[in-house]
Amino acid sequence: MDRDFLIDLFADFGPVTIRKMFSGFGISADGTNFALALRAGLYFRADEQSIPQFEAEGSKPFQYQTRVKTVTVNSYWQLPARLFDDSEELADWARAALAAAQRAALRKRPKARKAPKVAARTAAVKKPVAKKPVAKKKPVKRGRSSS
Repeated sequence: MDRDFLIDLFADFGPVTIRKMFSGFGISADGTNFALALRAGLYFRADEQSIPQFEAEGSKPFQYQTRVKTVTVNSYWQLPARLFDDSEELADWARAALAAAQRAALRKRPKARKAPKVAARTAAVKKPVAKKPVAKKKPVKRGRSSS
């Protein structure tokens, strides 16, 4: 999928931002990423509210292989192929994906931060180390010795 194809695909949805990501593109609206266009297809953000709709269409979650295992990303599901020909219904699915992404962002909002701990103001001040007096050596007399 190229950038122009994606722009046309989301025309009924509204303006989207398309950025290079991994082996494809990340698609966002209003600053929220809600879709991934990768070699394997187009994936929309999903959550407990929208996953049943994907399952009913026979869609699968995004998966990728590592050297050791197959990783399943349950937060992105493949868009049913039939929607590529129905831009109005695709726009409805995109709105649902954006809503799922916004709900996820709300759940991840950081809690109010506590004030940072201030270092103790009465930190120990290092005292200079007293130098030990150096013993003076007696001068060695150099001179001629009488033999």
